[in-house]
Amino acid sequence: MTLSQDISNSASLDPAIARTCQWIRSFVAEHTICPFVQREIERDSIRYVTVDASGGRPGIENALIALIEECRLLDENETIETTLLIVTAGLSDFEDYLSALDTGERLMSVEDYEGVYQLASFHPDYCFADAEPDDPANYTNRSPHPMFHLLREERLEAVLERFPHPERIPERNIAYTRAMGNAQLKTLLASCG
Repeated sequence: MTLSQDISNSASLDPAIARTCQWIRSFVAEHTICPFVQREIERDSIRYVTVDASGGRPGIENALIALIEECRLLDENETIETTLLIVTAGLSDFEDYLSALDTGERLMSVEDYEGVYQLASFHPDYCFADAEPDDPANYTNRSPHPMFHLLREERLEAVLERFPHPERIPERNIAYTRAMGNAQLKTLLASCG
């Protein structure tokens, strides 16, 4: 499902996809957390897919199979720039999510997708390894649902080469979210539900 389907069929959207689209528009794009997302919204090149990872190991395996299927779909469809694989059930524990993320990265390597697609991570309780849980900077990777974000590595590198000082993007986001504060960020994220 793409964003234009969200706009034209918002009443029939899967609730998890609707929340994710709202988060992309009202936080990631509006607050320039990712300076490249607005272009992809306008190009309608973001794919939104849901997966159920509940039930322990079988559910996680289901999510990992879906991840590889999305890689294969990206192989075949150049009009999709990026995919957000939204976990609607399961992986609510951040440590379990990180474990699944690690397995997903290893699986992508085994399937020869290392260097082809980059796997970015988002979770409602995201916490950077060097940050305190209440650090507002964690909101740069907090989302309405756990999700795996597939990006085309080659295209991402090309965009970053043309962007002035791409290394400053995380620094800017950390300063920006810390200036906003936890209360405002929590309200923003909750508004996507």
